[in-house]
Amino acid sequence: MQVQLNTDKHIQGDDSLGAWVDAELKQKLARFRDQLTRVEVHLSDTNAGRGGDHDKRCKLEARPSGRDPVVVSHDAATTGDAIRGAIDKLQRALETATGRARDAHGRDSIRGSVD
Repeated sequence: MQVQLNTDKHIQGDDSLGAWVDAELKQKLARFRDQLTRVEVHLSDTNAGRGGDHDKRCKLEARPSGRDPVVVSHDAATTGDAIRGAIDKLQRALETATGRARDAHGRDSIRGSVD
């Protein structure tokens, strides 16, 4: 699973932030690592540096192989909280998406193949 970090000009996206985001994603999404080819992380400051509550946004776009991308976003007061919130949402969205592709006994669903 490849992780790509993108930031706007109001968020400093240095190597330490990239390494932390990479580690958090790989830890939380470990059960999906064989299914995901790439996760794109988009960090932005929605108030453009003016301050305010919940002005940091993290948008995550996961690319499962052979399926449509799964996109979530989370707004928070800090960049770290926005990232953690978005990762939690992505984890739930991927669980829902993969759960729909399989029935209760782990067999492929009639809704389509999992590949």
